Amino acid sequence: MSVGIEQIDSMQALRRYIHTALCDKEQLLEEQSLLVELPLFRTNQLCGIQFTLHGPRSVKLSAVWAADKNIVFLYDTRGERYAKIPLRSRFSIEQEAA
Repeated sequence: MSVGIEQIDSMQALRRYIHTALCDKEQLLEEQSLLVELPLFRTNQLCGIQFTLHGPRSVKLSAVWAADKNIVFLYDTRGERYAKIPLRSRFSIEQEAA
């Protein structure tokens, strides 16, 4: 992977890391796979982001970043979790919007 866990200090770095990790799981080419984001809310508060990678042949993988715990969960094409990655640096979604 081109981005290590210690380098994830912003939403942009998180996006790059997740895109690379999901592509690596199924040996997909990054430039041929689209990463889509969906904000997650709990009691009207933004609490994380769900990422879905759309690859060729209707392949879909996903990841969820739980902002409160600062953990990324990675899921394979069957929807089974294959990794739980605690992040070292904290950042907020609101910081990226500013």
